[in-house]
Parts: sequence; structure tokens; C-alpha cells
Amino acid sequence: MGKKPSSNSTSLSIFNPKYYFKKPQQLVLVIFGFVSLVLLVSDRQNLTRDHHEEVLRLNEELAQLKLHLEDLSVKVKWSAGLESSNTSKDDDDDPVSVERREKVKEAMLHAWTSYEKYAWGHDELQPQTKDGVNSFGGLGATLVDSLDTLFIMGLHEQFQRAKEWVANSLDFNKDYEASVFETTIRVVGGLLSAYDLSGDKVFLEKAKNIADRLLPAWNSPSGIPYNIINLAHGSAHNPGWTRGNSILADSGTEQLEFIALSQRTKDPKYQEKVEKVVKEIQKTFPTDGLLPIYINPLSGTAAYSTITFGAMGDSFYEYLLKVWIQGNKTEAVKHYREMWETSMKGLQSLVRKTTPSSFTYICEKNGNFLSDKMDELACFAPGMLALGSKGYGPGEAEKVLSLAEELAWTCYNFYQLTPTKLAGENYFFRPGQDMNVGTSWNILRPETVESLFYLWQTGYVGLKDVNSGIIDNKMQSFFLAETLKYLYLLFSPTSVISLDEWVFNTEAHPLRIVTRGDPHHENSQVDRQQKLPIHFRGRKEGRLGYN
Repeated sequence: MGKKPSSNSTSLSIFNPKYYFKKPQQLVLVIFGFVSLVLLVSDRQNLTRDHHEEVLRLNEELAQLKLHLEDLSVKVKWSAGLESSNTSKDDDDDPVSVERREKVKEAMLHAWTSYEKYAWGHDELQPQTKDGVNSFGGLGATLVDSLDTLFIMGLHEQFQRAKEWVANSLDFNKDYEASVFETTIRVVGGLLSAYDLSGDKVFLEKAKNIADRLLPAWNSPSGIPYNIINLAHGSAHNPGWTRGNSILADSGTEQLEFIALSQRTKDPKYQEKVEKVVKEIQKTFPTDGLLPIYINPLSGTAAYSTITFGAMGDSFYEYLLKVWIQGNKTEAVKHYREMWETSMKGLQSLVRKTTPSSFTYICEKNGNFLSDKMDELACFAPGMLALGSKGYGPGEAEKVLSLAEELAWTCYNFYQLTPTKLAGENYFFRPGQDMNVGTSWNILRPETVESLFYLWQTGYVGLKDVNSGIIDNKMQSFFLAETLKYLYLLFSPTSVISLDEWVFNTEAHPLRIVTRGDPHHENSQVDRQQKLPIHFRGRKEGRLGYN
């Protein structure tokens, strides 16, 4: 009589494929069970995703309802002639401004909710395909760029979720060739601004972390930084297309952020790196203050190239003025103002007018030849001139402010003269033709709105083709960081972000002004808990190219 199979042999046989060929009923049951399990898991995943999308949709609707309720409350108080109970109301906070401000806030909320839903943690949202793309190495560029906008607009729930992502998920240890310029103005600037506004040290620690990874870029023989750096390995170089040269805007647009970081961490190494750049440039600073867009990082001297207030030149001049303001206009930063005023004399030598309409524009210069071309990027200049006019005597101040107004009118007409009412990337000026669109894309740039904001503060009031209206597939991070923020502030009382207390970096991130040259002020604790009157119920590589 044979042995009876053991229970172990029976149980093991179910893992043998031959077992199921002998007993097809069991095979059918196994297949049925497996398919049921897959469908159950898949259905659960779909339910989870649907639930997440439904929650986001409901959150957006709830936030919109809150905005409408607040708006209704303000209108009631206005009609009754009452002031908001939790803020002081400026004379310029009229009902029309309130309504416009809320429309901008709604636009921000719509853009942010779409980013949260489709591209959370990615650098940028692709609205048409409804997904995210990492254009900056996966540093959460849109999220970090938007922190202060969320805070200023009073979108506190969204700000809190973004802060949690920064604290738990933002990682800079990336084997990625990063632009020193873009990473500084968007990430370092965005984090420092969030710190100055909220007082939360997680932002300062993250700003220090990324700045430490950028610092080796300044280890050139002259101290002029290389413009590209690997965030994981610290190896720095310049783009091949610059023939080894560093770019003017990329090299002279880190001063605000790194000086602010030194002030807040009490570590001078950041400030020392970026101020050495200005000292090096100052050695051979031209009498007209106009620098070509390329600088040799080995010698520290300018290389023959275009002079422009547009792409690759723009923010160098902006930061000469703003470092002076950031230091509270003291003797310690006087040389920045002097260099800037020299450059503004040079700017005036590039100014021309069109025919027949007399639009004022800024030429570009190659050697002794002037090119009748102006980038939309150069529309930051009216705002810069308006901001800097306060440092001149009465007669000169009026002249500079008048030039700012004329240039702003031209920039306004960059928009008005296209079928879509959106500006192209640059314009050409020809006798008898006023202006013509050159490069016809529009990527929601902020410069014209930025200038209108500064002119208003001084007391005056993405398409692929702006002709056809063909849309692209990218929501640039600076649309939330700059364009919407400047629009919001344009319709807000001046006390929201006072230019006597704050200075904007070139990405529209406000940084607190700290007096330079006064040890008591520089070593004192910055009052970082900004009490913004946000419920009144009452604003670059020079950003070269189309990405």
C-alpha cells in the first residue's frame, strides 16, 4: 500500500503549474480571484484619485465663496461709510480698486489650484496637457516662487500646504546643472521673502542650504561668477554659447539675496562673494556706465558684445539701485547709487523717439552702432527710473520721472497695438512706422505691470503669437511670483508692501530693508513677523529665449 501524501506536499503542489492543468476548475478560480483583486485595487486607486480631485475642486469653490463673502462684506461697509475693523484704510483703497484686486486674487487662486491639482511639487504646470514639468531640476520653482504671493494675498491655507512641502519635500541634492541666476532670484529670493514675511525659520534654513550649493560658482580667478553649477557636485562653468564668458545680468543679480542672507544668518561669506563682483566691475567701470553683456571671469573685464537694457543686461542696472535702497541709502552703499546714476546717463544716450507718434524707446548698442530694437524685458526700466528718481534733486528728479512715464507709455502700447492686446517679446522701430512686433510670443512677463506699480507708488496713476492668439503649454513660475503679485499690489493701498520698508528683487520677492554701515541695525534682529493689512476688503540670463 503506497504512502499517503503529506499535508505539506499537498499545500506545496498548489504552487506547481502542473497542478492547475490537472484541475482546471482551480485554475479558473485562481484567475478569477486574481482579476477580482486587480479590479479591486484599480477601483480603489481611481476612487482615491477621484476623491483627491473632488477635494481640490471643493477647496477651490470654498475659497471662491470666501472671496465673494469678503467682497460683499467690504461693499456693505463701504456703503455704510465704515472702515474695516481690522485694518486702516488708505485713501486710495476705493471700491473699484477693491474689486480689481479681488479679480487678481481669483486669478491667482485659479492658477494655484490648477498647479496643486496637476503639477504639485514640479517646477511648472503645463496647462494644456494638465501635468507638471521640471524646468529647473525639480526644485519646485512655481511653489517656492509663489510663497510670498500666497502670503500677501491672504491665501493662508494654500501657503500652509506649500510650507509643509518645502519643509518635508524640497531637496537640493540634485545632479542638475542649475542657472545660478535663476536659482538665486526664484529660489533663494522666494525663500528669504517667505521668511521675512512669515518669520518661519524653515525658509531661512532652506535658503542657506541652496545658497551654500551655489557659492562655488564664485570661485573664479576674478570673483566674477560662472553662471552654471551642478547642485550635487559643485562644479561650475559657463554656457558654451558665451565663448567662456559670464553674462552681465547673471553675474550682477545676486547681490540683494546674498546680502540679505548674510544679514539674517550673521554669516558674512554670502555678502563677501557678491560684493566682490561689484568691486571688480567698478575697477573698469565705463564713463557712460554702460556695460556689454559679456564679462571674462578670468580677467574680470568686459568682452566685446551688445549693450542692452533687455535680455542679459537688464537686472544688473536694477540691482545697483536696489542694493542702495536695501542698505537704507547710507554711506556704506553710496557707491552703488553713484554707479547707477552714471548708468542712467548712459541710458539717456540710447533714448530715441518714433515717428509719427513719438513713442520713446531705448536702443541697443553694438560698438558705435545703435539698433532700433527694444525687448519687453526692458520695460522694467520705467519702474526703475521712477524708483530711483527720489534720490535726485528736484529738477533732475522731474526729468527722470518724465522719462519713466514716456517709456511706460510705450510699454503700455506694446500691448495695445497687437490684436490680442498682449505684448510680443521684442519690438523694432522704423521711421514712419512707429513700432512692429519682432518675436511674437508672450509668456506672461511682468515688467510692464511692474513699472506701472512703481509709477503708481510714486504718485501716478502665455501666448506663442500675440497676433494670432495661439497658446503655448507652460505656466511660467514668474506669472504667479511677479505678474499677479504686481497686479494685486497695483490695486492695493501703498501700506501693503511699503517701499520705505521693503525692496523687491528682480523676481518680485520683497526683502526687508536693513540699514547698512550701522552695526546696531545690521546686528539687530529683523522684525520678520510682517503684519500685512491683507484683508482690506478692502511685479532674466536676462530671461533669454522662449522656454
